[in-house]
Amino acid sequence: MSQNHPLSSLLRQSQNISGLEPAKATDSIVQSIYHTAQKIARETVQMPGSRIQNLDRRLDNIFLSRIWGYPVMLILLTMILWITIIGANYPSSWLASGLFWLEERLTQGLQFLDAAAWVHGFFIEGVYRSVAWVISVMLPPMAIFFPLFTLLEDAGYLPRVAFNLDYFFKKAGAHGKQALTMCMGFGCNAAAIVSCRIIDSPRERLIAALTNNFTPCNGRFPTLIAMATLFIGGSSLVLGTQLMATLTVAGFILLGIILTFVLSYFLSRTLLKGEPSSFILELPPYRSPRIGQVIIRSVMDRTLFVLARAIIVAAPAGAITWILANTYIDGTSLLSSFAAFLHPFASHMGLDGFILMAFILGLPANEIVLPILIMAYVSGGSMMELESLGDLRQLFVVEHGWTWLTGICFMLFTVCHWPCGTTLYTLQKEQKNAYWTFMAFLLPTCTGILLCVSVNYLVQFMHLL
Repeated sequence: MSQNHPLSSLLRQSQNISGLEPAKATDSIVQSIYHTAQKIARETVQMPGSRIQNLDRRLDNIFLSRIWGYPVMLILLTMILWITIIGANYPSSWLASGLFWLEERLTQGLQFLDAAAWVHGFFIEGVYRSVAWVISVMLPPMAIFFPLFTLLEDAGYLPRVAFNLDYFFKKAGAHGKQALTMCMGFGCNAAAIVSCRIIDSPRERLIAALTNNFTPCNGRFPTLIAMATLFIGGSSLVLGTQLMATLTVAGFILLGIILTFVLSYFLSRTLLKGEPSSFILELPPYRSPRIGQVIIRSVMDRTLFVLARAIIVAAPAGAITWILANTYIDGTSLLSSFAAFLHPFASHMGLDGFILMAFILGLPANEIVLPILIMAYVSGGSMMELESLGDLRQLFVVEHGWTWLTGICFMLFTVCHWPCGTTLYTLQKEQKNAYWTFMAFLLPTCTGILLCVSVNYLVQFMHLL
């Protein structure tokens, strides 16, 4: 066999890996086979459309580069978030104005029917206003974010993200395919738990399932965007402040990804010890996104589906919260008593009792945490009409004393707290083990509490210096 023959090169490379670790030896063999196959194909077959293939290679030289690949990922994510924040501001305000205009008509209708005061309170101040807030705050960001994210998926970029993150997951003792399930978590953590089936190893599949909640799902994005805009970007569309809000949200998403690596490493060295297995990821060719299909799919399958689920959960949650806020024992509402009981612990986290209570009552779905908190804050009478972020600032900052530290701790706990009820139920169905379901609840919760307490006391200590 000639020394220049491709198979001779493959043989020489395979003979030089005897001293490597098993995982590195496997990677070396796979790379040798791939490069040899490419060389044989170039020498023996003239493929049509070589110009397109050359373009794919040039793009991959950027997107998969160890130097440029990661900055490009962060820049694309930041651009998507920036467009979402800028684009969602005005539609959200218009929606709120229209929905609260409709509320006035409904109130007039109940007055015409001479309905009892509790009927107006239960259905309008409880159910309707909770649903109106969910629609006005969640719909515009989702209607912008999901199509943009789906465009990257349809163009063939998301598999490149998995390729770039494979190295870090191997270092964390997890499977490279966890990058794909993590990306799925940006849509829905429950769907991501099901997608963990693509990981063959039961140990690595469980690591992916237990850490997926650190990826902020679509139910948490509107809350993160609203808080970042409120405390970092302000309510105006000034370029500098909106860019800071965008970078803040991107930073919290990056924090969730880093925590995924850290907790995966922790699990792979403690409860779920083992060596990471290798896999071969086939990268699809780049293609022009089918914009029409992308918009229809993202709006119908993601935006409206998530919004419908949020409304279904928000309506009864709003009703229950109103009942708790208007049921008094010894002159104190049940809602206030519950919040007062939680306040001493919540204060260590940089929060208050009402905030922690909203997270607890929001267990059915992450989308309803903010509406429950608003209802709890204004439970001492008629609920205010929150038509803009300016009203939200008035409620949080002026009336309840929120600071930027409260906003940061709120966002930290939004990223790191227990999974929603749907995710926990899905994990139990997939694993059929109550112990691991409880661990999926405990792991992010303890992480979130530890982070909030640490940040709160660190800031207080710095102020004392």
